[in-house]
Amino acid sequence: MKRILSFLFLLTFLTACGKLEQIPIPVTQGPTVSPENPVTPPTNINAPIVSAPGLAALHMVDENNGWGITDTQVVRTDDGGVTWYDVSPSGVSSLGYAANFDFLDSTHGWVMLADPSDPFKGTMYRTADGGATWTTASVPFGGGNSDIQFLDANDGWVMAGLGAGAGSMGVAVFQTTDGGATWTQTYTNDPNQQNAGDSLPLGGLKDGMAALDMQTAWIGGVTYAPGVIYLYQTKDGGHTWNQSPIQIPAGYDQAEFETIGPKFISSNTAYLPVHVSSQNGVMLAVYVSRDSGQSWLLTPTMIPQGGSMDFVSASDGFVWNGTSFYITHDGAQTWTTVSPDVAFGDSFAGMDFVNASTGFVITNDVTGTRNLYKTTDGGATWNVLGK
Repeated sequence: MKRILSFLFLLTFLTACGKLEQIPIPVTQGPTVSPENPVTPPTNINAPIVSAPGLAALHMVDENNGWGITDTQVVRTDDGGVTWYDVSPSGVSSLGYAANFDFLDSTHGWVMLADPSDPFKGTMYRTADGGATWTTASVPFGGGNSDIQFLDANDGWVMAGLGAGAGSMGVAVFQTTDGGATWTQTYTNDPNQQNAGDSLPLGGLKDGMAALDMQTAWIGGVTYAPGVIYLYQTKDGGHTWNQSPIQIPAGYDQAEFETIGPKFISSNTAYLPVHVSSQNGVMLAVYVSRDSGQSWLLTPTMIPQGGSMDFVSASDGFVWNGTSFYITHDGAQTWTTVSPDVAFGDSFAGMDFVNASTGFVITNDVTGTRNLYKTTDGGATWNVLGK
């Protein structure tokens, strides 16, 4: 999925008044490293080297291979973030947080930018050879509040934002089966468009989309109404949507809830992060599904000030809460805390773990300086790369 927006995928952080405020968390989650998804050995990338790129977004495919977005470039690494190469599409010079993207593996990637003269239209750049060449196509959706996810080299989804205000947000849902060359709209809830539906309500802000296959997907968000977890599911390719029934934590009937939607570890197992805002502050509730997202079970621990969440297997997961990493090795049944030897603090801008030991953090401090850090011991010690 990704998008970091995919990127990519949005998560939520604390505000001073204890409410949830949306900010972009520009790191998409890397897939589990397994016999079916092995670490690809380093290879030679025939592209210019970029010295210490300031990454606005990161997606690591495995320990060695990954993609990044800077303010002006698409970059790749094949040695675990030590060396980066400029593999940008020709003519693209403005990226950063304006780019929506998804990187499927070390060869296939999609980058979408809105049309400067029409925010509801855009251009999609796609590569099937690791960025050596790119194909360009106009798309019927723009860049703001959009979410791109490809399931394989051909099949993909887009949730395109159509504008938000007064606690409401219009979206349109699109699908492709030819790698992004053409797109078909399957749904919109914008009443100003023809054939608008209301099964996915206009009310509520939509934070993210997660697809399991070309029929099944979820959209998560927030309504700012107490006692409601905003998660809607489609089982017919996005044509109709139904709210997923999720039991709220006991004693939190008056709390506000926000989610970006589920993260699938396999076709059966998924984790759902839900930020809970109440008189007790903001906490992260983690739900698990073992039946492909048809039912959700609240796990035992509410993580105080929990922000970014990343599961790398059915058992192993990480949550950053502003000062420490909460780590589970038993599917969120129990957690331990690890205090990193780097005080990331407010400069923490996202994380991407690829397995239970190896992970990456990007930072963005008050001066606008961005750095990339790497751990190989599960989050205890970190080394800055590219310095």
